[in-house]
Amino acid sequence: MINNYERLEILENLVKSGVEIPCFDGVIIVPSVKIEKNVVVMPGTILLGVTKISEGSIIGPNSYIADTTVGRNTKLNNTQAFNSEIGDGVTSGPFVHIRPNSKIADNVHIGNFVEVKNSTIDEGSKLPHLLYVGDSDVGKDVNFGCGCVTVNYDGRNKSRTVVKDGAFIGCNTNLVAPVTVGENAFTAAGSTITEDVPDNSLAVARSRQSVKENWVNVKKPYKRQHTK
Repeated sequence: MINNYERLEILENLVKSGVEIPCFDGVIIVPSVKIEKNVVVMPGTILLGVTKISEGSIIGPNSYIADTTVGRNTKLNNTQAFNSEIGDGVTSGPFVHIRPNSKIADNVHIGNFVEVKNSTIDEGSKLPHLLYVGDSDVGKDVNFGCGCVTVNYDGRNKSRTVVKDGAFIGCNTNLVAPVTVGENAFTAAGSTITEDVPDNSLAVARSRQSVKENWVNVKKPYKRQHTK
């Protein structure tokens, strides 16, 4: 790791080359990092290893990028990325973790509290919030609802999930690998998908709701505590 004198010298040279660093606080960039002009590096950002940031991107605040290529006009807010490729026009964060061997294509949106691991996410797909996408191949223009998980590990083996172009994954869906969701297919919210879903189909994998009327008054399972 570089000392503070070296850190400031690197940052000053980057500013002279056309990189915008509005505040040097917490910014660490090692010499092996390549940054093109018109990139903005926000406070608290750490750039390490063989990392390349392309023109027009905004990195930070509070992002940690190592051995990763970042395309043009991409915004990585509070994002950690390792040994991965991130395309043009991507928006990521806050609180995103992109783990090694991931490839994020152009114009992908990754929202808050999302983890991507060893996966490819193709152009225009959206992973908005509260997701885990691991060991997966996600096609173009796919939309994941909140709370979805690709269940890639059975305790012994890791398997891959395939989600094809245009699919819509409903909120709180579990995709239990190995499994494929076809083109333009839908999964209903709250489903656990264990079998392939054909193109243009809707998969519903949840039990039918049952309502026991007046159950509380009959069973009295507990005494409610009311607080003001």
